[in-house]
Amino acid sequence: MQLLIIPVVAVVLYVLASLRVLNQYERAVVFFLGRHVGTRGPGLLFVPWILARIKRVSMRVVALDIPAQDVITRDNISVKVNAVLYFRVVDPSLAVLEIQDYLYATAQLAQTTLLSVLGQVELDELLADRRKVNDILKQIIDERTDFWGIEVSAVEIKDVQLPDGMRRAIAKQAEAERERRAKVISAQGELQASETLALAARMLQSEPASLQLRYLQTLTEVAAENNSTTIFPIPIDLFKPFIQGATQMAARAAPPAPVELPPAAAPGALPTPGSSAAPPAPARAGLTNT
Repeated sequence: MQLLIIPVVAVVLYVLASLRVLNQYERAVVFFLGRHVGTRGPGLLFVPWILARIKRVSMRVVALDIPAQDVITRDNISVKVNAVLYFRVVDPSLAVLEIQDYLYATAQLAQTTLLSVLGQVELDELLADRRKVNDILKQIIDERTDFWGIEVSAVEIKDVQLPDGMRRAIAKQAEAERERRAKVISAQGELQASETLALAARMLQSEPASLQLRYLQTLTEVAAENNSTTIFPIPIDLFKPFIQGATQMAARAAPPAPVELPPAAAPGALPTPGSSAAPPAPARAGLTNT
């Protein structure tokens, strides 16, 4: 009886030592005598102790932080860029058989791909169209890790650190752009206002009475304010009838202009045709002292 107890206890201990429990998010790659025999899990597994061993692989999404990398963009600007890589294992057998450490390998691949891709884009594209750059990174990394049984779900650029001089240059560019927009908007407003004023002037010119009504309305608006001094602008058109009347009266009251007669000819001298020389003045008798 005692001889049977020892083998039974040994068998029980061997069975207990061969039991494995895997979580819902885990899978076990089983090797029996060094040979891959398949993937099992989750739950309770029986793996022969000593004869077989397992490699646990997590099936959850891994968020891998890519350290800041010194990148030189296509327009020769040095920046520091860090990103986050999201991936998960879809084939545990490939993740164990094809690569020694899939976490380390994926991290190194993400860093080198980040350097190579960002070196082919310009700074403006990196800052403005970050989604496009993320899609390119995801596609390249996903294609290279497909042989490892890894699926890349997303790559997100987290931060772009610019040099201080480049930050100041971008700030000046943004300020200049805003000033340009403000000047363009102001010029467009002046153009629209001038067109409206020209249309209003044409309408007022077609109806002279409307100009007088506008003048009276302006006086009403000025009188509504509490001003100690009020300036009344008077159009010059109101004085045109008076100016014309005064001009006509002055023309009527002015004496007629004298008529200039030709000079008389000297006695004894024959007039020469076409001659305009004046005759000599007559000599005056002088008194002599004796």
